Order: sequence, then structure tokens, then C-alpha cells
Amino acid sequence: MTVSAKAFQQWLDGVAGTTSRAAVCRAAGIKRSTLAQQLVRGRVSVATVAAVSRSLHRPVVESLSAFEKFEDLSIGLREPSEAELLSQISDTDLLTEILNRSKAADTGAKTALLELSPVPHRTSVRTWLDAVGPADLRQQLAREVGIAPQNLSAQISANRLTAELAISSARIAGVGLANGLVATGFLAPDEAGWLPGARSITLRQTPDSTLVSLAAERLDSLGRTLKRIEADTAAAQQLWENLG
Repeated sequence: MTVSAKAFQQWLDGVAGTTSRAAVCRAAGIKRSTLAQQLVRGRVSVATVAAVSRSLHRPVVESLSAFEKFEDLSIGLREPSEAELLSQISDTDLLTEILNRSKAADTGAKTALLELSPVPHRTSVRTWLDAVGPADLRQQLAREVGIAPQNLSAQISANRLTAELAISSARIAGVGLANGLVATGFLAPDEAGWLPGARSITLRQTPDSTLVSLAAERLDSLGRTLKRIEADTAAAQQLWENLG
């Protein structure tokens, strides 16, 4: 997703002051040629906006809200629901927590505190979409933004989602507009206004039955994915054998 080069230059002039473009690029970790190409094409990526914003120690959400297509982003911040927080806990961490609780129940010891893996995890986009619903969210999203359902599915399978799709998904689901940007890895949780340790707190407060049900859903989805991969691999192998 991009913003207009003109709008970007106006924003940059306002936030960078007399700092040279070369200095801005160095601080943001962006090649000068990359920014130059984007400006020539008339479109600057939102990733560039975020990188420059961070280098200037400005809130990324506030910076994005300076652009027309994101103008409601900052006022649309909302704390994630418990389901959203759990969706951003990896399968491995979820299973480890269940095993730790089971072990503690057997031994009478306290459940060991689990240090969670960072966001995003390998299926964070899909689990976030599943968490926010509604059931036809993907269909509504495809219609609203004009993307082919198979292309949307491909992004989700690859654990990717453009900023436009993530924000549009949040609007449809009625959740915080920046929450999907956390699931995609575009924003860090604190940049979206998530409280420190919110995932860990929610995990500790979630009943065993809920965690087990969630883990079962995750494993079922993983099983279907693995079956597709195995079938594709077998088909490709058979094709090579027939050709050979």
C-alpha cells in the first residue's frame, strides 16, 4: 500500500525540518535510490513512512494518520480483545502453556511462567482473522477492496496481509483499526496501543478448557495444511518420475 509522493514530501518537510533527505534515509535504514524511485513513480510505500517515522521517534500510527487514506487510524485505536490477544500467541507457546499447567497439576507445583515468542508468529494473520470474525469476513473483505478471493487466500496462507487489507478487515470486524497491523508484523504491539504484557496476562487468565479447545482448532488447521502440502509434494514427485 502506498501514499502519494506529494503528500509524503509535504509530511516529511513538516516533521524532518532542515534534516537532509540523505540523513533521513540513513537514519531510517532506507537506500536513497529506493526513496528516489518511489518519489519518481509518485507513490511512496507505507513501509517507508513507518521507517522514517521511527527514525524521527514519532508514533507510526500518528504519522500514518497524516495521510488521507489513514486519517481515522489514530482515532480508531482500541485495545485488543482477549480473542485477539490469544490469536497472537504461537501454537508452540499455546501447547507449552497447556503442558506446563498439566505438569503443575500432577506435581502440585506452580505453573511455570512462560516467556512468549514475539509477534507475529507463523500463522498470526489467519488466527487474527479467525479471532475477530464474522464468519464471512474474508468474503466481505474481498468484495469491499475488490480483490480476488484466491489472491486473498494466497496472502493469508503466506502469513501476509497488506496494510489496506488489515485495516479494512478491522473496520468490517469492528475492532481496533491498528490491531491487524500487529498481526502482520507491520506494527509492534506497543505501537498499536497494546498494553505491555497483555498477551501474557490474558494467557494466564484463560481457563484450561478454552486453551485446549483453541489448541485443538489450531492443530486441526495445521493438519489440513500439512495434508495439502504432502499432496502437492506427492503430485510433483509423481510428475517428475513420469517425465524422467
